[in-house]
Amino acid sequence: MKRIPTLGLAALAALPLSAQTAKIGGDIQLWYTQMMDSNLRYNSSAPGGYYNLRSEFKENTLTVRRAEIKVSGNLLEGIDYEVMFDPSISTGTTNPMILQDAFLTWKPAPGIDVKAGQFKNLQTYEGLTSSTEILFAERSQLGRTFGDKRDRGVAFGASFGDPKDFSGKATVAVFNGMNDAIAGKANDANAAKDFVVRLDFALGKAQKFGVYTLQGSTDVPDKGNPPASIAANPGGAWPSQAAIYDSKDKTTNLGAFYAYQDGTWTITAEYMTGLLGRRFATLAASAPTAKREHLDQKFTGYYLTGGYTTGNHTFLARYDLMNMNSGDQWYTAYNPYTQSAPGTPLLVNGAPVDYTPKFTEATLGYTYAWIPAKAKVANFKLNYIARSKNFLKPFGTQTGEQGGNTLVAAFLVAF
Repeated sequence: MKRIPTLGLAALAALPLSAQTAKIGGDIQLWYTQMMDSNLRYNSSAPGGYYNLRSEFKENTLTVRRAEIKVSGNLLEGIDYEVMFDPSISTGTTNPMILQDAFLTWKPAPGIDVKAGQFKNLQTYEGLTSSTEILFAERSQLGRTFGDKRDRGVAFGASFGDPKDFSGKATVAVFNGMNDAIAGKANDANAAKDFVVRLDFALGKAQKFGVYTLQGSTDVPDKGNPPASIAANPGGAWPSQAAIYDSKDKTTNLGAFYAYQDGTWTITAEYMTGLLGRRFATLAASAPTAKREHLDQKFTGYYLTGGYTTGNHTFLARYDLMNMNSGDQWYTAYNPYTQSAPGTPLLVNGAPVDYTPKFTEATLGYTYAWIPAKAKVANFKLNYIARSKNFLKPFGTQTGEQGGNTLVAAFLVAF
């Protein structure tokens, strides 16, 4: 009876020393945010709630933005592991745990890998860029709304080419499709899955480009014949409850990116479009309400970044646009963002408002890196974010759509 654990310990002792050594790393990121006026504090969100605004920007505050701890290593030849958690996360219904990543990677042959567990769902360029290496304090609208999400699944990857010249990687993956309900941190609630295809390419070390897509549907339990109770029925010109159920909140992404970084000049650009689907759902487990204006409502977004680095200093600028109804689709007989009835302007405090969910951000950034060749080890960022003024309601006697700008200082140390 005692021989089994003895043999087990002997087998572990026989493994190479490097295979038994875990690598521990992480980072601490601190933010201070300063509002340029009081709108972000007092004003409530415009109808639809389409704009992605972090809670840190709704007050002047010092916050621990991240405190990530990562453990990784290799126990068997061709099998790696990685676990990352962040104790600074406030847990709740939509984000039930501090665990961020937990996955195994099997490499059965050169250039081939199979990754399984909980990790980011391979969307956008910025989404797969480490938080220690993103150019600004916060990701773009595309990155933070669609890319910085985790899920549980399996990804099959095949790499090819010469890293010093032209190289690439093709990835096919399947995920639970739960990242819009519980941050991807629990088991699936229905039989549907998200399917992902991604192609990444590189020309030397300076240029990266690629394309990606995601095809998915609702994250709500859909057992029944059919369970029409989970489908909202707004009435009016909306389709029938059965049609709303049959659409299953189809959810899609299609995007492309290009990035150039040679140590002095930086240029990044990304474009993405798709169906909003479950991200603004018409299906819900209880008391459903339609959270968008059309079953096939599309979004379109893009950003362009330019930067220059000299010594310890980097100067950056980014223009960022997101349109959450790029097809101008709605079921009402009038534009619901600008009218309350056909030919009648939408008024607040006696003045017309335009709540079209098309948002722009212009961000100016400065970064000081203590070690220029390894900027992510320790750096200080100062960003000014100028936002379009149509994501907040007027407060008090204000007239017209409202917004708010932010100055954010961020200090990062990685270990």
